[in-house]
Amino acid sequence: MTVCLQTPLTELLGCRYPIIQTAMGWVAEPQLVAATGNAGGFGFLAGATIEPARMEAAIVETKRLSAQPFGVNFHMYQANAADIVELVLRHKVKAVSYSRSPGKQMIARLKDAGVVCIPTVGALKHAQKAVEMGADAVTIQGGEGGGHTGSVPTSLLLGQVVDALKVPVVAAGGFKDGQGLVAALAYGAAGIAMGTRFLMSAESPVPTATLARYLAVKDPAAVIVSRAIDGMPQRMIRNELLDALEASGGLKRWLLALKSGLAYRRHSGTSLAQLLASALKMRGSGELSAAQALMAANAPMVIQKAMVDGLPAEGVLPAGQVAASIHSLPSCAELIEQIVRDAEARLGELSRRIS
Repeated sequence: MTVCLQTPLTELLGCRYPIIQTAMGWVAEPQLVAATGNAGGFGFLAGATIEPARMEAAIVETKRLSAQPFGVNFHMYQANAADIVELVLRHKVKAVSYSRSPGKQMIARLKDAGVVCIPTVGALKHAQKAVEMGADAVTIQGGEGGGHTGSVPTSLLLGQVVDALKVPVVAAGGFKDGQGLVAALAYGAAGIAMGTRFLMSAESPVPTATLARYLAVKDPAAVIVSRAIDGMPQRMIRNELLDALEASGGLKRWLLALKSGLAYRRHSGTSLAQLLASALKMRGSGELSAAQALMAANAPMVIQKAMVDGLPAEGVLPAGQVAASIHSLPSCAELIEQIVRDAEARLGELSRRIS
C-alpha cells in the first residue's frame, strides 16, 4: 500500500516530507540545514546569535550545499533583526521562524515578498495572536521540548491549537520517529518539528564531548526545567554548571549575566547601547521582568560553551526529554528515510486494522 505524506505544510514550504529541523542556536548551521533539505525535510538556520555578515555567509553556503528551500530564524528583540530580514528578502529565503512576532508591518513585508512566516509558540493564546499578526502556519512546542519551553504537554496543546486555528499547525516537543509523526498527523497537525533529534545527527556541528553527554542520558527525569540561566523556564540536561547555578545565590547569576552580556556584544558586533536597547524592548513588552531582560544574554553565551567550545560541564545543554530515548547519530538522510519508512508502515498497519 502506498501512503502519501504530502500535507499543507509540504505544500507551503515546498519540501518533500512534513519534517522540520528547528533553528537551534550554534547548531543549525549550513551543513545541517542543507543535509535536512537534501533528505526531503525543511531546515532553519539559526540567526538569533549571529551578526549579519556571518548570517549572509551562512545563507550563501546553504544554497551552495543544497538546491532545496530552507528558512532563517531570528528574534524580534535582537539588535540586528531588521538586517536579518533584509538578508532574507535579498536572498529570497523561503521561510522565517521566530519566537515573538516582529510586528504586522514587518510580517506583511515578508509575506508580500513570498516569505512564509512560521512562529514557534508554547501557548494557545500566543498561537492565536501569531495568526492575527499574519503567520502562515504555527509551530507549537509542548513542555517536553528543549530550550525555552512552556508547561503544557504537546498532546494537550496540539489538540487545543489545531481546533482553534485555520492555518497549518506543526507539532514540536517529544518527536523523534515515524510513530511520532503519525501521532501528530492523527491529532490534526500538518507535520512535526524536531530539534534534539537533529542535534544528535551525523551532520550536527556539536563537538564529540558534548554529544557524548546527550547520548549518556537514559532517564527523561535528567532533562529538567530550570530558571537559573536567564530567569525563564528552560529545559536542559542536568550538568555541573546547572547544579552550581541552582545552588548559588543571585549574585553569581548576575555576575554570569554581566560576563555573558559582554561576550555576546563582542560576538554579535552590537554596541553596548544596542544591547541595552534590546533589553529595554524585552522589558517594555511586558513579557519579561527587568531581571529576566538583563539576564537574557546568558542563554546564548553559555550554550556556546557546550555547543561550540566542546565544554559540556561549563555550558548549557538544551534538550527535549526525548533525548533519553535517542541512542544513535544517524545522517539526516538516514534519519528522515527511517522516519518516513516507519510512518508509512504505521499508517498502512492502521489502515488494515480499520478496513
